[in-house]
Parts: sequence; structure tokens; C-alpha cells
Amino acid sequence: MPFDDPTDRPPTAQDGACAQLTLTGADRTGLTASLFAELAAPGRDLPPVEVVDVEQVVVHGQLVLGVVVRVLPDEGRVALPPEVLLDRLRRLAADVAEAAGVDVVAELAPHRAPAARRPGRPHHVIVLGRPVPPEAVAGAASAIAAIGGNIEGIRRLSDFPVTSFEMTVTGAEATALRSALGEVASATGADIAVEQVGLTRRSKRLIVLDVDSTLVRGEVIDELAARAGRAAEVARITAAAMNGELDFAESLRARVAALAGLPVEVLAEVREHLVLTPGARTLIRTLKRLGFRCGIVSGGFTQITDHLAEELGLDFAAANTLEVRDGQLTGGLVGEIVDRAGKARALERFAATYDIPLEQTVAVGDGANDLDMLGVAGLGIAFNAKPYVREQAHTALNLPYLDAVLQVLGFTRDEVLDAIPTPSSG
Repeated sequence: MPFDDPTDRPPTAQDGACAQLTLTGADRTGLTASLFAELAAPGRDLPPVEVVDVEQVVVHGQLVLGVVVRVLPDEGRVALPPEVLLDRLRRLAADVAEAAGVDVVAELAPHRAPAARRPGRPHHVIVLGRPVPPEAVAGAASAIAAIGGNIEGIRRLSDFPVTSFEMTVTGAEATALRSALGEVASATGADIAVEQVGLTRRSKRLIVLDVDSTLVRGEVIDELAARAGRAAEVARITAAAMNGELDFAESLRARVAALAGLPVEVLAEVREHLVLTPGARTLIRTLKRLGFRCGIVSGGFTQITDHLAEELGLDFAAANTLEVRDGQLTGGLVGEIVDRAGKARALERFAATYDIPLEQTVAVGDGANDLDMLGVAGLGIAFNAKPYVREQAHTALNLPYLDAVLQVLGFTRDEVLDAIPTPSSG
């Protein structure tokens, strides 16, 4: 495809010697400025140069700064031999090192045309744990190399409540990458998530959460069944349904039937004893302050979820409704059942309401009835899910902290803290 404007053209290699300056030492204010000021100083007896590449990283107070420069071509000027350029840059490096108390190394750098794009789309690989064992990082790096991938960068995303690192990987095909890293995660106990690099990752704008065993601990219907004296029976049906062994709608009707005769006041008791999953409030608060629409889609009951939605300030909620007559549960349901397909429809409905493309949505759940919803979303996350669900989701988290979803989305701990309101900001 031709470029409409010459300024849109990618850079190309041109004549002119190239060299690299690498500065290392204890980080402090002004080091980067000092190096570039010396490169620009008129008394340095250097020909005009351009900055070809810059990379800088600070690791626990230690700075590494790499700068590649190239002599600008000039038909009216005698070409500067590379060894002369190197000698002059080494003198510059020695002066900067002495003045700043750091190490600066100068060396010739080969001419480089724009790097050929490695096959396959780049991916982010996020390694999470509490703690992250060295064997998890070693295993991930080895697995990436074994399938032809290359790690181009690593950064820390968080140190609390989980530690997480993000690798940028090129040259690896997505399915092979997920498969290889899934084996590493199973062997080391760390969580390893894979996401394609691109604008859509940080353009997510809507999240849908399952409720039972995701947003809250435990299963509400099991709590209700315990009060009806049918706990063991209902728990068996629940487990089979969540593992995909029973049709969800059929299993739901059977479990609800066991609740017949319970006084409606029991719903309030169960509601008051709900325990949010650790990190749930942080996740929702952070995403809402970042402009996300947040909601819940549950196979549970509106008599529970409506209260949760109000308490957490959610934008939407969908769930089943227990039938109540004469102050008691009848053992039946009112209206359309929110089953596996119904959850996906609810996600599509909420996305359409807020005019958000599905590729910009996130769904989080743990059961087989969440699979359609996880598949429809731009990113489906299996959270402490059954193996059957983990294998089919885009990525999986097995840590007990719901706010680890933020790191999968690429947000750092500092960004999360910045989203916490201060007394002056409300």
C-alpha cells in the first residue's frame, strides 16, 4: 500500500557510522539529560548525529540507558571513519562517567535496517503468583524459546496482593504458546496468562462477573438448601452442573424445587452473610474509575444480586428470580431462566446498551454455565474454575484474589493505587 505522505514512510538504513552508548549506575535525577547534553555540545568535535534508538530501564535503583546514534550523511563533508567516531565517543563517555559517577561504554553498532517482523502476532505473557517461584519464570522462558518465541521485554506489574510480571513475546503462535505455558503453570503452581498485543487490550470498556464462587465466596443456593435441610442433595446437583455434567436449566429447577416452603426472610439472612472474594471491591472500584461499565450476570437469584449491584454501585445485573407466595418460596422460578446461553445473551445485551463492541468486553466466571459468556467476550477469564472451564477460556486465574484480573488487563499496581480516591478527590 503506497504512503500518502513521505513523513509516513518507515525509516531506512542510510550511510553514516553508528555507535551505541550504554550508561549504567545508581539512578538519580539528570543522568539522561547529562548524556544527551554532551552529545549535543558544540565543542565535542562530533559530526551531526541523529538518535536512532533509546532504551532505558531502572531496576531497584540501578539505571541502564542505551543510546544508538548515527552520523548524518552530508555530501559536502568528508566521511568520518568509524574508528575516529568511536574514539571521540569514548572520550565523551569518559567525561560523562567521571562527572556523573556512573559507567558509560561506547562501541560501534552495525547498520540496521528495520527489523523484519517475526512470524505471528506479539503477545503479552503475564506470570502471577504469591510468590512467583523462580522455576515459573525459568519454565516460561524455556517454553517460549522451545516454540521459537523471543522475549523482547519484561516488566513488573504488581507486588501486592500478588506478584506479577509481564513479558512481551514475539515469534510464537498463540495456540502453541498457550499450550506450552499451560503446562508450565500446572507444573509450578503459578498463573500464566496470555494476551495478544494490540490496542484492544487496553481499550476494554465493560466487564461482566459471575457471582457465586467468583464475586462472592461459595454458592448461594447451597446456603439456602442448608436452611431447608437439603444441603447434601443440592450440593451434589450444583457440583455436577458446574462441571458440565448436567444441563444447567434442568439442574437449577431441581435445586430450586428443594427450597419449597422456605420463609422469604431466609433470603435476607443469606444476603447479610455473603462474603466478597478478596480483591472484588478493588477490581470494581478501579475499573469504574477508569471508565468501565461493570456488572454481574448470575445463574443465582435477583433477590441476592440486586442487593449486591446496589452495594457495589454496578451498572447492570441479570439473574433468575425465585417465586414467592404468601411469604414463602414456592420452589419455582419467575420469568426466563438465565442459563449458559442466557448469560451470553445478557452480556451481548449490556454491551449493546452501552454501545461497546464485544471485543472490548471482559467476562469472568468459574462454571460450565459461564462458558458461552466467556467465549463471547473479547477476553474470557476462568477464575478458580473447574478444569473443564479453564481449558476452554481465553486465560485462567487460580489465585484467590479477584483484583489479579487487573494485571491480566495490563494495569500496574501503581495505576491501581492511583485509582483509589483520596480525601480531596472524593
